[in-house]
Amino acid sequence: MKNHNHSHDISAAFEPAHPVRFAAARKSTWVSIFINLILTVLQVLGGFFGKSQSLMADGLHSLADLLSDVLVLFANRHGNKHADADHPYGHARIETAASLILGTSLAALGIGLLIAAGMRLQHPDQVQAVNPLALWVAIVALAAKEGMFRYMLAVAQRVRSQMLVANAWHARSDAASSLVVIVGIVGNLLGYTFLDLVAAAVVGMMIAYMGIQFARDAMLELIDTGLDEAEVRAIRNTLKAVPGVMGLHELRTRKMADNALVDAHIIVEPKISVSEGHYIAESARAAVLKGHQVMDVMVHIDSEDDAKTKPNAHLPQRHLLLAHLADRLGQTLPPASRVVLHYLGGWIEAELFFDSNADLSALRSKCASIAANDPYFRSILIYQGGAPK
Repeated sequence: MKNHNHSHDISAAFEPAHPVRFAAARKSTWVSIFINLILTVLQVLGGFFGKSQSLMADGLHSLADLLSDVLVLFANRHGNKHADADHPYGHARIETAASLILGTSLAALGIGLLIAAGMRLQHPDQVQAVNPLALWVAIVALAAKEGMFRYMLAVAQRVRSQMLVANAWHARSDAASSLVVIVGIVGNLLGYTFLDLVAAAVVGMMIAYMGIQFARDAMLELIDTGLDEAEVRAIRNTLKAVPGVMGLHELRTRKMADNALVDAHIIVEPKISVSEGHYIAESARAAVLKGHQVMDVMVHIDSEDDAKTKPNAHLPQRHLLLAHLADRLGQTLPPASRVVLHYLGGWIEAELFFDSNADLSALRSKCASIAANDPYFRSILIYQGGAPK
């Protein structure tokens, strides 16, 4: 049985990285929820009493937008929780799972509306004339959606949020469905009664398309689809521009809600210290986090390009190499203050540091002779004076 630490949940409350943008997104989302709730009720009732199938379908479209807005709020609340023991990469994919469920439901709804309209069109003599009330409701809906577009776009431009810009243009695309409904109702009132059902079918197609797009994007993320080529190229250029990075390979990305996870192997000067290599890796990580919409970056340090082959895999470990060297020398190695082994190109380049009072002339000569024909050592350098402090 798991022991959940509730105090940890309280201390790990969500703190947005951009409070102004977060507040603007939350406010505009609530405005959208309020308007879509009113439109859903108004359009469904107007379509029912006005005998307009297209207006009722557009009401369900508004309901789909309402559910989408609720999903955004749900994701902001739950998807932005900090990582924990059960979810070490965070909770961002809660939004992805919800998007998949919502998208599948919307696709089914849209296809159902399309089929229903098609079946009614098989009997045009049974199609009823629309009440003019439905036309006024459709006009109100069009005005409301266009007004929502202008409001959301103004907010997006004020806080410079690309996400809000996308949401604003989504509202403009919704206005297109209301325009289709108006055309269908007007055609019905002019005597072309089948046009209301045609408009209902078009709205059904728009709802199904929106649902398929939601489900498709969510599914691609759940199977760890990488970022698009342009963004990967931009991340690659950011990593290459970090001082100390000599090359790059095995750059991998995967989406995580609105962010991404990145893995990269960077090549550094092979004989620098471990701490300097770590410093370069942290610098590379920070550069990507700062310059791109990335949640986390895992940087692996390489001393050479080993993407296709692993040239050093056959080489023994340190203690075996030192035992091998002592065996070749036929004597026990004097205690070294420091031993540095460089695994490069399938060979070992060794650096041995000894105290200043040691007589190492004979050892240097033997090591140079051994390195000339040894299966592991390419060079063995002896230094007197101890390891650098």
